[in-house]
Amino acid sequence: MLLQYWPQRTNLSFMALRFPAFLFSLILIAASFTLIFTKGLNFGIDFAGGSVIEIEQPEGVNEQDVRQVVGDLGLGEVQVNAARGTGVDAIEVIVIRFATQDPEDGDQESAQQTANNEVRSALEEAFPGVNIRSSAAVGPKVSSELLRSGLIALGVALALMMLYISVRFQWKYAVGAVAALFHDVLITMGMFALTQFEFNLSTIAALLTIVGYSMNDTVIVFDRVREEARKYKKMEPAKVIDLAINQTLSRTLLTSGTTLLALLSIYLFGGTVLSGMSFALIFGVIIGTYSSVFVASAVVLMLGLDQGEKQRREVEGFQGV
Repeated sequence: MLLQYWPQRTNLSFMALRFPAFLFSLILIAASFTLIFTKGLNFGIDFAGGSVIEIEQPEGVNEQDVRQVVGDLGLGEVQVNAARGTGVDAIEVIVIRFATQDPEDGDQESAQQTANNEVRSALEEAFPGVNIRSSAAVGPKVSSELLRSGLIALGVALALMMLYISVRFQWKYAVGAVAALFHDVLITMGMFALTQFEFNLSTIAALLTIVGYSMNDTVIVFDRVREEARKYKKMEPAKVIDLAINQTLSRTLLTSGTTLLALLSIYLFGGTVLSGMSFALIFGVIIGTYSSVFVASAVVLMLGLDQGEKQRREVEGFQGV
């Protein structure tokens, strides 16, 4: 007989903790706003513009040696960091970043590409046989368009999620779900401002993934809430929601746990290229699981849970969906 590591039935009073949870969430949201507007996000070259060059670290060469070579080119502030490459047989690499260059002829993109080529030539001259793994240059016009497109994609995703929940359930559920999504995205961005992980296109992709993951978890809880509300019309709404959450708790924890194991492996062994995205996903899965229970469901409870004839008709109308 297989050992049961998780009880088949739990009876935890989640809604009894909704007010402390709301206070905790408000503190996190306030801290996130403060960090974003004071410390700011560490925009990568996707959004801030500039160049990044990654080279395989030559034998006997350290960061200071590379910094000296690139610093003599007069490119302004230059960041040189040692990191570990991607893959199982990852090797040590050095990542060089420098800011957007001021063009003399007004052609910003041409000036940036010229500076990029100068750095490559200087590295090859100073360290013969150096392996330049990758290089990229992004002008400020392109970077601003990428940032705008990324934010638009995030906003559209939130709007469509709200529309789906309004049709699939009720407007009250939609408000709870979108409140949880805003909660997850904002606090994740606040964590990026705190840790100063690079915020780039991969991070936007991670945020969109978090929105989908959190919404999936929220819909499963909402579906069970609606079923239990139909069966227990005279039960207190808070107890109905607690019952639904307890019934889906094992599924939620198992799904989140296995996802976190995979993401943790990517974060530890995926190298610098995937570290920011995997960190966002790890934090997003944790905060998304929390918000599905203590934010989305609690908002529905505050707005009023329908347990009468209207709820019965709504559930029957979606049988087989």
